[in-house]
Amino acid sequence: MEAEGFRLLVDLGSGALGALQRYVGLYEIDAICISHLHADHCLDLCCYSVARTWHPDGPRPPIPVYGPSQAAVRLGRALTADPAAAAAGAADPGHGITDAFGFTTITPGTTEIGPLRVTAERMSHPVETFGVRLEHGGAALAYSADTGETDALMRLARDADLLLCEASLVEPGPRGPALPQGLHLTGRQAARYAARAGVGQLMLTHLAPWNDGGRTLDEADQAFGGPMSLAASGLGIVLG
Repeated sequence: MEAEGFRLLVDLGSGALGALQRYVGLYEIDAICISHLHADHCLDLCCYSVARTWHPDGPRPPIPVYGPSQAAVRLGRALTADPAAAAAGAADPGHGITDAFGFTTITPGTTEIGPLRVTAERMSHPVETFGVRLEHGGAALAYSADTGETDALMRLARDADLLLCEASLVEPGPRGPALPQGLHLTGRQAARYAARAGVGQLMLTHLAPWNDGGRTLDEADQAFGGPMSLAASGLGIVLG
């Protein structure tokens, strides 16, 4: 999200760093927020740390990373050439993740990151996971991160201009297995939260490649009457 020239990047999963460079320079990011420590949401921080540490003109200044507890430890282990040594507490002979980033642990509540007002809530997922609400100038964006059904999503999304909500699952057929609990949402579940929270528009994300995006959108359309779309690379939305 960008406000007053300040750029906050939310999640940086495996493969995301390459796509990011189509829209913004590597050294034009001011802060990063990581929802949780599954690889598809954070692993490219390791690649990004290399770009920030080994620039030919010298290391770029560290930027803040807001994430779950143990983020620096877990990502440091992923970065090091010797994971066993890292697990035992040995120093990385190359460079560490903290050379590029200053880590702050997210806790539920509201804080300021640059010009943005950021509210975090624990979500329903197998690992420590935070959804966030980003506010600036009277506009609000809510991001579910990965989550099953939870009242926390309602609190984050209440009257938001945009709800960026995961929809990893599709509704089961009449003889299909029951949906897993505390893991992910369907498009219809995401749309129900959007409708109950009174959001301005809904964007569905975290779409599994084995599911049909059109089906996800159709299921959501049955529960939310407002503007709705599927997330896509390069899609930008102006709020407020």
